[in-house]
Amino acid sequence: MKSVIAENLVKIYGKGDRQVKALDGLSLDVEEGTVLGVLGPNGAGKTTTVRVLATLLKPDSGHAMVGGIDVIKNPKQVREIIGLSGQYAAVDETLTGWDNLVMFGRLYHLSSTAANARAKELLEQFSLTDSAKRPIKTFSGGMRRRLDLAASLIIRPKVLFLDEPTTGLDPRGRMEMWKVIEGLVDDGVTLLLTTQYLEEADQLADDIAVIDQGKVIARGSSDQLKTQIGGERLELVVAEADIAQAKEIADRVGKTTSSVDAGLRKISTPVSTGGNALVELLRELDLAKIHPLDIALKRPSLDDVFMSLTGHSAEAAEVADEEKLDPKAKSKKGGRP
Repeated sequence: MKSVIAENLVKIYGKGDRQVKALDGLSLDVEEGTVLGVLGPNGAGKTTTVRVLATLLKPDSGHAMVGGIDVIKNPKQVREIIGLSGQYAAVDETLTGWDNLVMFGRLYHLSSTAANARAKELLEQFSLTDSAKRPIKTFSGGMRRRLDLAASLIIRPKVLFLDEPTTGLDPRGRMEMWKVIEGLVDDGVTLLLTTQYLEEADQLADDIAVIDQGKVIARGSSDQLKTQIGGERLELVVAEADIAQAKEIADRVGKTTSSVDAGLRKISTPVSTGGNALVELLRELDLAKIHPLDIALKRPSLDDVFMSLTGHSAEAAEVADEEKLDPKAKSKKGGRP
């Protein structure tokens, strides 16, 4: 069953000569109880997609359903079953963590008793109990992100939208958030996750949609996308005296011309037979009495996939995002449905 369906979404920002299509016929879906990772550079349409699905923005055309409910015709019903955590923590810095969660509970029409009970439960779940009575302005970036995610779960949503949830976190904070997100999925939450961190999609997503210029340009699991572009290669590091002979062997095994980085003493050879080529190379090196210092079969990374599909790496993409196209976008990004 599809928990999220978007069909041919179009959203245009600006007017006249400054008109830009943030979404250009974008279509995607998310199976119930799974994670869809949405990859794309700034300006690709990730945040606009989330805002449409979370009922914060109406598309100019197209159709979208969340939990079987039309997001345009019945936005109030959609808001009753979803959670949203944007790129910026939507919490009141002058209030404590406890007060923020109780406030969100009351805004969702929970009774005072129920709001307090849910706040206590979430603070424990996100390891924030010891900091519950501190003002948010004293929280670290990772703590704020965890509290913001906790606030999005006040009503136990069936579908959760996370828009670049680990932006600005250090590696430790990012890994802590991954653990929290994995726990939510284990509990049966359907998740749409936008991210620029390719390792994040690799770690968390069951399926990945790559979007660029407002449309989906590729879709599949991480392994499927990597297989799609091919490009396995053998990488070999040898002693300087063995480089020439090792290159001849690598050329023969790969049936191609290997590249050599003389400074690193590394030989790289594209191969099509994967593990078989690795075994053959090791056999040939052994017969030649060459003992490699390092040897590996490298598969394409998601960054290789992204580069192949879009012509640039995810990290190098520095084009204008939705905030530059829509002055009101920034004020909406952190908001809740």
